[in-house]
Amino acid sequence: MQLQDVHSPLAVALLQRRQKLAHLFQTPVILWSGRSSPRNFPANRFAFRASSHFLYFAGLPLEGIAVRLEAGGLQLFMDEAEPGSALWHGSTYTREEVASLMGADEAYPLSELAAWAKGAATIPAQDMPTCLEQSEVLGRLASIGTPGIDLALAEAIVSLRLVHDDTALAELRRAAAVTVQAHQAGMAATSRARLEAGVRAEMESTIIAHGMSCAYSSIVTTHGEVLHNEHYHCSLTPGDLLLVDVGAETATGWAADVTRTWPVTGKFSPTQLELYRVVLAAHDACIARVRPGAEYRDIHLLAASIMTRGLVDIGILRGRVEDLVEMDAHALFFPHGTGHLLGLDVHDMEDLGDLAGYEAGRVRSNRFGLGFLRLDRPLEAGMLVTIEPGFYQVPAILNDPERRAKYRKVVNWERLAQFADVRGIRIEDDVLVTQGDAEVLTAALPTAPHLIEQLVSG
Repeated sequence: MQLQDVHSPLAVALLQRRQKLAHLFQTPVILWSGRSSPRNFPANRFAFRASSHFLYFAGLPLEGIAVRLEAGGLQLFMDEAEPGSALWHGSTYTREEVASLMGADEAYPLSELAAWAKGAATIPAQDMPTCLEQSEVLGRLASIGTPGIDLALAEAIVSLRLVHDDTALAELRRAAAVTVQAHQAGMAATSRARLEAGVRAEMESTIIAHGMSCAYSSIVTTHGEVLHNEHYHCSLTPGDLLLVDVGAETATGWAADVTRTWPVTGKFSPTQLELYRVVLAAHDACIARVRPGAEYRDIHLLAASIMTRGLVDIGILRGRVEDLVEMDAHALFFPHGTGHLLGLDVHDMEDLGDLAGYEAGRVRSNRFGLGFLRLDRPLEAGMLVTIEPGFYQVPAILNDPERRAKYRKVVNWERLAQFADVRGIRIEDDVLVTQGDAEVLTAALPTAPHLIEQLVSG
């Protein structure tokens, strides 16, 4: 990490974000970066990931520090490294250096934070040591679950982070570009890989080689019906589809999130190609609908309708498309939402529950086809969302006796059995809302099946 001038683009962007927060929220704010957790014994720790809210206003992925924000200013609270730490970790920045890098107005040891904490709002921490520190310093439990200053702060932060500034977009484009390269590397490696793990290794090594990390646990699986499959032990067998959901994260926390599905032999079977085209049609139509003012719920329902139309056309579903969507028949094969917010978190701000994803006054539906919708608000220019429709044959859904009974007349189970070589297909891109047509940050990675086949076959 290089020290930067207070007039650097990053320092200027951080100051502007703090000033915008001060305009929306006049109460003092304390944000903690958080601490890493031990894997087994204290000195063997999981990789540290700073709080995204801390990163948004302070910019530096440093462990065990706090900042106090008020009227656009920043006070840093940080302990100097212990004398013996240089033996194991090398030299580290001093408090004064970190203060300069952040553009802090003042800097103090952590022990002085409590004296500045009266009446301050915060965001609940994700790790237990920081949760305990928050309660000790503030004299209360941090909470956004009930009305109060913490909830008001969360709402103000959501209003700022929903729309990305130029500094954020530059980082998001960097993450997207590296993610595209990682997927290309994975496709090229498939023919020589023996296990799913071999493809994963090629992709993650590409991300690491660019000085980034994975934004989430990689999904590289021939069992695409398991939506968040994090196992990599299966052999790559001719006839299998490989569903790959892998994204890079920059050093300052900005994420990409991309999924492609490809045949391990480099050639889709006729049945795989039929269903791939159904998913792709929904993907393309939804991206074309992304623009300011569009309701994301309507985009999701568009995906549902197009998927349903495709399944009717190939004989898996029976009936009128409108009726089938209304009865959630599509959710038998497409149970999740069409996408989510993307930014400092891969599911941006979901640590705040539905505050970010749902427009004020809206709540999640209890419908089978809408209950997993992560985003239900009108889009604005500067938002970054994912578009990721999919088709899955999930045994727990398709073999559920109640659903088999409810949908017995609209599902052609014999026809469905002919598509047994399709466990899961998902196609996902990162899509920026602009004043005109949407910008697909990951457009350099093809979605057309013949181009996918060419990349896998080499």
